[in-house]
Amino acid sequence: MSEEAVLSERHAGVLLVTLNRPEALNSLTLDMDARYRQVLAAAEADPEIRAVVVTGAGRAFCAGADLAALEALAEDPERPHFGAAFRTPLTFSKPLIAAINGGCVGLGLVTALCCDVRFVADEAKLGTAFAQRGVVAEHGLSVLLSRLAGVGTAMDLLLSGRIVRGPEAVRLGLATRSVPREEVVRTALEYAGEIARNCSPASVPVIKKQVQESFLGEFHRAADNAEPLLRAAFRHPDYAEGIRSYREKRSPRFAGYARGAGERAPWN
Repeated sequence: MSEEAVLSERHAGVLLVTLNRPEALNSLTLDMDARYRQVLAAAEADPEIRAVVVTGAGRAFCAGADLAALEALAEDPERPHFGAAFRTPLTFSKPLIAAINGGCVGLGLVTALCCDVRFVADEAKLGTAFAQRGVVAEHGLSVLLSRLAGVGTAMDLLLSGRIVRGPEAVRLGLATRSVPREEVVRTALEYAGEIARNCSPASVPVIKKQVQESFLGEFHRAADNAEPLLRAAFRHPDYAEGIRSYREKRSPRFAGYARGAGERAPWN
């Protein structure tokens, strides 16, 4: 994956990071995710960078995992997938702000919720999509959603896979502010700039750690527990049907609940 898949640009103490696969709605490949984490690691080590804003090129923030990779997993469930390293942005020591400019679904939503603060475009679409693809809540999303929006809302969004727009995302606690699409990056940069100019670079990482300590243990347990469940889901026929229906832009035709214990899904 070329470095062009994740762009970075300096703005007076703030690094603007752009997921740059607009033709694929910035869907993530393994190489692209690794590059994103490399950019964050370099920003963490750079004393001139006080905060980071992440956004997407074109009309989407991130549409989740790359469709070709998802289809390949249906054929070979043991293929490499996004592992424990995917969650490392959550422990980034500097302020990490998401400018959600458009579609933000599945792993894209996890990416956004691993940020500290989120600004969202009014017309952006946010959703989990996992139940509609025949998989489980990935990478600690069950904890992130529950902490931000409460257990009831987490259940709603995870079980239904329904889409929420920017204003509802704010009401649910998933974002700080909803603004017109053309203003979302500027708004995030202005917010990050205020932090860069006015907040102590010694205090900020300690404050982040204070907040994170109360839930990181729970988060990591949930993320670790999801890994074998996810691998089991990749082997189930519902996963292949979920990805096929997504490719064909139709409702999935899942087989229905199993009747006997011997027929239960492999993660039960």
